[in-house]
Amino acid sequence: MVNRVEKLSLLSEMIAFAKYDKDIKEIEYNFLLGVAKQLEISREDFDYLIEHPITYTHLKSHSERIVQFHRLVLLMNIEESENASKGAIKLYNFGLRMGLSHESISKVLYLMESFPNKIVPPDVLIDIFKTQYN
Repeated sequence: MVNRVEKLSLLSEMIAFAKYDKDIKEIEYNFLLGVAKQLEISREDFDYLIEHPITYTHLKSHSERIVQFHRLVLLMNIEESENASKGAIKLYNFGLRMGLSHESISKVLYLMESFPNKIVPPDVLIDIFKTQYN
């Protein structure tokens, strides 16, 4: 599992992703707060990160990067948005920055359209990255 600095970095990255359209909507805030709880980050630390992002820390574990990418997919899709293509581009760039393969990211973005609410199931997402990783 990741350490505290990496957890704060993951959460800060997700907050930055949610802010791509300027404001964090209530549904996004609640989702992010749930992730903070899952990562054992206090609400005070979470609220501090909203105003004071920290520097990105690259995750060493490929599986942790896939989990983080899946969180970003979920975050992008929790609210229907008129800026869906802008969100997809941002997601693609975040995935590349995490060191994930562009083929896998592209495949996830393509397959999202075929799932209800555009949410790719975790097992499908893992298979996509596993195929590209091997």
